[in-house]
Amino acid sequence: MIELRQVTKTYKGNIHALNGVDLTIGSGMFGLVGPNGAGKTSLMRIVAGLIRPSAGQVSVFGNNLANSKEKQAAKALLGYLPQDLGLYPNLSGREFLDYIAILKGMTDTKLRKQQISQLLEEVRLIDVADRRLKTYSGGMKRRIGIAQALLGNPKLLIVDEPTVGLDPEERVRFRNLLSGMASRCTVILSTHIIEDISHSCNALAVISQGRVVFHGSPRDLVGNARGHIFTIKTQGEQPNHGLIVVSTLQMQDGVQFRVLGNPNGYTDAVQVEPSLEDGYIWLMRQLQGSMTG
Repeated sequence: MIELRQVTKTYKGNIHALNGVDLTIGSGMFGLVGPNGAGKTSLMRIVAGLIRPSAGQVSVFGNNLANSKEKQAAKALLGYLPQDLGLYPNLSGREFLDYIAILKGMTDTKLRKQQISQLLEEVRLIDVADRRLKTYSGGMKRRIGIAQALLGNPKLLIVDEPTVGLDPEERVRFRNLLSGMASRCTVILSTHIIEDISHSCNALAVISQGRVVFHGSPRDLVGNARGHIFTIKTQGEQPNHGLIVVSTLQMQDGVQFRVLGNPNGYTDAVQVEPSLEDGYIWLMRQLQGSMTG
């Protein structure tokens, strides 16, 4: 279990990245979602032991990260894939994994090579394992990143914005790969792509302006928007009256808008079941309303 208690992070220039975060993360796959600049990466880097919080306590599987010895013990249980993983373009995939494994203290050559081959199979890169990394596609580089994070059989896998820039097929493949990992270790997935969360996570937290504004299941977040999502068909004019247009669909007899809000004045509005994205947008709208109200 990972626990954060009143965690704050302030950078130079009085920039507040995190403001009193309380969060408990259990087993399985946990989603961390929020807009860019919300504080997700700072939180992930604190849990990974890469930066210190300005205040508050962090515990990873019972290890207090404020204690140097316990922090090292926690790091030994951790696999981390940052948003921008530095690769060595002239190394092959296999050579890169071997190098990272040695840095992680895997000194038994036979066991190290055995695990590397196993991971290359698991991330479906065994056929290109001896090609140089500079020839890999974006999706292949993300998968070699997951493989390096899994070296040493970590109990916690932290993945920061893993599907940005990937094509739809690679995104699905990557989500399935992470879901498979969640059966053997805790996975924290940070993203601003709601679809990645809806297809893979059994629990999530939404962060906005350095604060946790929602913590629960995807179903709970969807439920918050129930009764507020409608479809409205017009001849092309966009709905107003304070409605948020979520999507637009061109049809033969007009334009169908999926909207969020109260559709007073539209007698043909049809209430529909919300998606996780609808739930997220509704939550953010409520937050904006509370700040301006």
